[in-house]
Amino acid sequence: MTSHPSRRTFLGAAIASAALLPGLVAVAGATAPAGPTTEMRGEWISSVSNIDWPSKPGLSAEAQRAEHTRLLDQAVADKLNAVFVQVRPTADAFWPSPHEPWSHWLTGEQGKDPGYDPLEFMVAEAHKRGLQFHAWFNPYRVSMQADPNALVPEHPARKHPDWVFAYNGKLYYNPGVPEARAFVEEAIMHAVENYDVDGVHLDDYFYPYPASGQKIPDEETFRQHGGGFDNIEDWRRNNVDLLVSELDQRIHAAKPDARFGISPFGIWRNASSDPNGSDTKGLESYSAIYADSRKWVKEGWVDYITPQIYWQIGHSAADYAVLVPWWAKTVAGTDVELYIGQGAYKVGSEGWTDPGELSAHLTLNRDHPEVKGDVYFSAKSLTGNAKDAYAKVVADHYGDVHAR
Repeated sequence: MTSHPSRRTFLGAAIASAALLPGLVAVAGATAPAGPTTEMRGEWISSVSNIDWPSKPGLSAEAQRAEHTRLLDQAVADKLNAVFVQVRPTADAFWPSPHEPWSHWLTGEQGKDPGYDPLEFMVAEAHKRGLQFHAWFNPYRVSMQADPNALVPEHPARKHPDWVFAYNGKLYYNPGVPEARAFVEEAIMHAVENYDVDGVHLDDYFYPYPASGQKIPDEETFRQHGGGFDNIEDWRRNNVDLLVSELDQRIHAAKPDARFGISPFGIWRNASSDPNGSDTKGLESYSAIYADSRKWVKEGWVDYITPQIYWQIGHSAADYAVLVPWWAKTVAGTDVELYIGQGAYKVGSEGWTDPGELSAHLTLNRDHPEVKGDVYFSAKSLTGNAKDAYAKVVADHYGDVHAR
């Protein structure tokens, strides 16, 4: 197992000291442990399709900055200590990247300069408020539509059409093309090397989620690059493993104190497929999107794992009360920290009508000391559909730290 004890020791101290930043005062909570917290309390701020920020493309730089500072002020008011901000949603950039164009989610026009450096601004404003800043990257998605000609002419996907495939109405970099994988790493590393990010975060999108009646068009790529593999499925998993393990090495070589983490789909494998799997009956990341998330933990390729356990307690196919213990057991004995991805966006929908469901998740987590915190999807849910449910989370669990 790969281990980085020196950086983990430093990071533990850094998180502990972050909990004591000015403006954060420790008090005893009704159901939370007394004293300052070192647990993760984060939220995802999603930019793809303008889910959270900016609220729409084409806002002025001043309006974008004002919106973002309001989000950060709300995060502090919500007693959070970290934000996970999507800075590369569709093979584009929220910073002046030499590799990829400015994101059209910012300006409404791919490649158009927004007039400031959003990533520099966001990192500085997060740190000013005592918040960790995790830069969130989608590794392979190129576009939410399938026409390469809709990209700016200088886009790498147009310059290298052999790097790209279309699937289910979207464009993706082909994880099986070594040059494409190397390029994705370069695009990510430019942000890591040039900005004071606390973490580097990948989401759950590796190979595309399966669409009925469609096959991933990579058979020719397998013939070219699949030497040594008996089947295309194992080769695809290896392609993703290479991205994860190489990023782990590169990130920590460039920035030893940065943390690298992934938020995979909540089910690795069902026990019916593998005795090491969970007692669930849902889609498996291992075989559906070729993401061997359990292996990443066991190999120590990530500093933290944030499985998206977006189901309620008692769900018939993917019970929250089954998956949390499974993930806790998976990280036990490793150096990998476990945070739970909470589906706040589901509050109020079918199965999530109990206003105490979200708080009950954190109550259950406390029975599993391997769980080191939670990250909520997404920012707008905590002030929208999940406002009351999240207020109960704060009242029941976050009474130990008062945000300024």
